Amino acid sequence: MALGPTSGLAATCAIGVMAKAPRSGRSKTRLCPPLTPDQAALLSAAFLRDTTGNILEAARAAPITAYAAYAPRGAETLVVPHLAVGTDLVLADGSTPAPAAVEGFGRCLLQAVEGMLAHGHAAACVLSSDIPTLPTRLLIQSARLLLAPGDRAVLGACDDGGYYILGLKRAHARLFADIAWSTDTVAAATRARAREIGLDLVELEPWYDVDDAASLARLSADRVGYAAPATRAVLARLAQASEAVPA
Repeated sequence: MALGPTSGLAATCAIGVMAKAPRSGRSKTRLCPPLTPDQAALLSAAFLRDTTGNILEAARAAPITAYAAYAPRGAETLVVPHLAVGTDLVLADGSTPAPAAVEGFGRCLLQAVEGMLAHGHAAACVLSSDIPTLPTRLLIQSARLLLAPGDRAVLGACDDGGYYILGLKRAHARLFADIAWSTDTVAAATRARAREIGLDLVELEPWYDVDDAASLARLSADRVGYAAPATRAVLARLAQASEAVPA
């Protein structure tokens, strides 16, 4: 279950991966095909393991606390087995009050940020669950930028127009308002919202998320970024299974 406010965290940055329980037919559906629903759920579980493991790796070099921002309520037992040990939980099902212009996935992201900040952290980041190979140094950089004096946001854009990370020191709801989620305008709209409220926005180098057949092929071929051992193990099993199928 989600933790309550914790003392001694004022100089730390929380990083929470947006986590849904891996379920066949409900996880990574845009990867089907080439994957089957069962294979997509297996890969989704590996992504969660590697992403939370990556956050904990970053915590060795910067004052970072790892979270899984999960949904729906009551899914804790379905999510926890797929997380790296040492990952805390925060609910992010969009159930808490939010401005009318904050809709859909934006409500979940805002709730995750508010929940992590409520634990007493000085800053909080929401992180995509589709970036198993994100270089650890970008997580470290995010935390260090946010823990420096002054208010700011940190944004890491994806190649497809979304973003893989958004970090804040305050829960600026406007950054999640009037956004067409799951489109190629998400990062651009977030930049526009930051300009509207006069919030300094620091951008990290872009990375790619894995949410379609083309990016899955890129992941399989790439050997850059975080090692992602759980993901690599699943990809190897899938490759072996494919080779075993008669032409």
